[in-house]
Amino acid sequence: MPRPALTTTLLSLALLTACNANGTAESAAQSAAKDTAATAQDAGDRQARETREIGPFSVETVAAFDEPWALSFLPDGRLLVSEKPGALRLVDVASGRAGEVTGVPDVVYGGQGGFGDVVPHPEFAENGMVYLSYAEAGDGDTAGAAVARARLVTDDAGGGALENLEVVWRQVPKVSGRGHYAHRIVFHDGMLWIGSGDRQKFDPAQDMASNMGKVLRLNDDGSVPADNPFAGQGEVAAQVWSLGHRNPLGVAFDDNGQLWDIEMGPKGGDELNRVERGANYGYPIVSNGDHYDGRPIPDHDTRPEFNAPAITWTPVISPSSLVFYSGDLFPDWKGDAFAGGLSSQALVRIEFEGDRAWEAERFEMGARIRGVRQGPDGALWVIEDGKGGRLLKLTPKG
Repeated sequence: MPRPALTTTLLSLALLTACNANGTAESAAQSAAKDTAATAQDAGDRQARETREIGPFSVETVAAFDEPWALSFLPDGRLLVSEKPGALRLVDVASGRAGEVTGVPDVVYGGQGGFGDVVPHPEFAENGMVYLSYAEAGDGDTAGAAVARARLVTDDAGGGALENLEVVWRQVPKVSGRGHYAHRIVFHDGMLWIGSGDRQKFDPAQDMASNMGKVLRLNDDGSVPADNPFAGQGEVAAQVWSLGHRNPLGVAFDDNGQLWDIEMGPKGGDELNRVERGANYGYPIVSNGDHYDGRPIPDHDTRPEFNAPAITWTPVISPSSLVFYSGDLFPDWKGDAFAGGLSSQALVRIEFEGDRAWEAERFEMGARIRGVRQGPDGALWVIEDGKGGRLLKLTPKG
């Protein structure tokens, strides 16, 4: 839906970018994020507590943001929301008010790049640590994903600050272009897992001298676990859990401790993969889609040595995120997964039986869905993509 209240801020952002033609456009965009987010917050306040029905859901608008990218709940029920231009918000979900968290590192904003994921450490209640991913500048016009950790110190104004920020992982090497960072992160069994995109460079997904196009497993300080499948190879190969991935934008564990990733295919062939230790998923050698210039890519069934996806979507859904549901508000969906869809403008429910998975239902949301999480009370929370993207709470209707 149109959001005219953002027009003035967008014009200001354009002027700031023009004034920084010497290569500092990203910094200008990040410094303008505060004003843009304030306008988005005002728009969100006007829409707050608007409720409508979509399929089985009662959908409540809670707040609005400037290009929100990720959301994660803290143990006290407050919500962290990252904004792609380079801002972090702490949201009181009862009121919808979003305070600013300072100390976010500089990000390379543009294309698919900027501020990415934000996830609290499993022991956040004791150590106050949060992990964040973002696009980091390199030499010349290069960039790459990075993951950092910092201590979150909140304040009485509803915001806070990140202190003692430390980078624990970087994509290697940094390359040109602004696509396929992926940089989704998740914790499981005390380990840090990272979905690292191929940066639209294709070959790194099969190159063990690069950690692009891979799913990675690290200790929480960024060091490499001794039992990783390629630990003996050293260097960045030691970080790798699986390879042959394209753009893994959702990584999540099911109730049995099995890791799944959902990733954008090329022209067709979006994938849900059951991620196994040391496995190769074949990209760019195989894919159930084709190159955007029309060149065909052999399908997975032509090369059985590569792990085939559990689900392939053609036409694509453009997945953005993945979460497994374990709550009580929707008891029939326990053990199912939900994926956000960008081009499909949908929330996609996925069912599982052993190693098998299939799309069970698709809910048309009327907007590009960038992220999805389960809330403490079992509600589903989603964020829309883009300027003025709304934070929505989904509960059973009726």
